[in-house]
Amino acid sequence: MAESNFIDYVRLFCASGHGGAGSAHLHRAKYVPKGGPDGGDGGRGGHIILRVNPQLWTLIHLRYRKVVRADHGTAGAEALKKGKNGADIVLEVPQGVVVKDAETEEVITELVEPGQEYILCRGGRGGWGNNHFKSPTNQTPRYAQPGEEGQEGWFILELKVLADVGLVGFPNAGKSTLLAAITSAKPKIAGYAFTTLEPNLGIVRYYDDRSFVMADIPGIIEGAHEGKGIGMRFLRHIERNSVLLFMVSADEKDVSKGYRILLNELEEYNPELLVKDRVLAVTKTDLIDDKQRARMEKKLPSDIPHVFISSVAGTGLDELKEQLWKALTR
Repeated sequence: MAESNFIDYVRLFCASGHGGAGSAHLHRAKYVPKGGPDGGDGGRGGHIILRVNPQLWTLIHLRYRKVVRADHGTAGAEALKKGKNGADIVLEVPQGVVVKDAETEEVITELVEPGQEYILCRGGRGGWGNNHFKSPTNQTPRYAQPGEEGQEGWFILELKVLADVGLVGFPNAGKSTLLAAITSAKPKIAGYAFTTLEPNLGIVRYYDDRSFVMADIPGIIEGAHEGKGIGMRFLRHIERNSVLLFMVSADEKDVSKGYRILLNELEEYNPELLVKDRVLAVTKTDLIDDKQRARMEKKLPSDIPHVFISSVAGTGLDELKEQLWKALTR
């Protein structure tokens, strides 16, 4: 199988540059045999900087770049010449990247705004030259500061897709079909489980030029929070969605039970996800008749709005958009 271009997790070793040493030079000239200190400062070491590029949507460009090192600053010189700063290295990342310490998994920062920058590893400061240390009692200091060492460490970059609505459902629940039906996205669709192997985004057009972004993630199965299936890899993408659209197929034996299983997987992964607004869509309703629908509706949870839809027949889609818009603007 061809390797996916969607990479949402990379582990990098980053090291900023060391600062250059200050100079301990004493001025000497033809008619100045015993001049004062004129040692210049060392240059700053190069930073490792993360910068958000809204044109990127994956971390694939960093996948094989395991080690990132910035240049060191150069030493100061005579005549108060400052050393050259080490060149900074700028790593461009997509919106929605979370940066973690690889050892502690502590979140260092989150980058969500276009053009936002963060200095991941700060370059070491250059040392002072001996000119800084002269005084009335010490007019010819013969010492200078060494440069500071740079920072280094292993870091994790995780991408969490930014979308207004996230689709939550079992494999083959019709999530990709819905996305294709109400957006211009073209996800892979087939009649078997785990068709979707990476998140897909689409823009849903509402009334009066209003719109919102919808994200389809790979299907979740029972036990996903324990690593079963492939949904666990992508549960992090739901964390940034404002509204969660739960999708359960009408051909499930018990739609309410299916909804509760999905809800439990999210709660086990991150209980804070249950605070988000939710809408339930019963999909593939072209497979059931009106009597089956009436019986099913009586058993649906009463604490969230629900909509019966068929992406293939195009029924219920306008009502679904309306419910989602209400949830987004609540």
